[in-house]
Amino acid sequence: MPSAAEEMEALRRRALSCTDCELSRTRTHVVFGEGDPEADIVLVGEGPGEWEDRTGRPFVGRAGKLLEAVLREVGLKREELYITNIVKCRAATEVGGRLRNRPPRASEVKACRKWLEAQLRIIRPKVLVCIGGPAASLLLHKGFKMTEERGRWFTDTPYAPSAIAVLHPAYILRKEGEDFLRARELLVEDLTKVRRRLTEEP
Repeated sequence: MPSAAEEMEALRRRALSCTDCELSRTRTHVVFGEGDPEADIVLVGEGPGEWEDRTGRPFVGRAGKLLEAVLREVGLKREELYITNIVKCRAATEVGGRLRNRPPRASEVKACRKWLEAQLRIIRPKVLVCIGGPAASLLLHKGFKMTEERGRWFTDTPYAPSAIAVLHPAYILRKEGEDFLRARELLVEDLTKVRRRLTEEP
């Protein structure tokens, strides 16, 4: 029977040649995801941006650096987690000869969802962390309201015994001054809950 690592690698190789939606035409790399295929915690964002598309790695731009800093602050190591996105290719539109990030379309999410669900089946995490509203709306419930529901535990998802939504680091980076500090502190608080949850899970 193949190990989780072997299953994940076989899945990754299939995803690298995926052409199921329009995003395959403009991508540089498929940003499949990375980390421990037997991780207790999986973090899921909406989709890769420019830096992720360049490198093929999730969360490596400014938002990724902020996420890593907060993870370290709360005692979590990136290499012990699994980090991925709903869509594996950058959603972008050409504006003035340059690609600009845009939200993935419903058809693109639908085409790509199979990869994420397969990843979650292989990993079987104890805790699922939705980074931002779009991931929470897909994986927790439609119409997720981040201002009201972030930091709340959900225990009725098919993906993990416990799931939670946190602010997206890119959202935090758009804040300034006290607003930035408060939003960052909310991310610290919520990821601290995630770390503590592991000691509660059987």
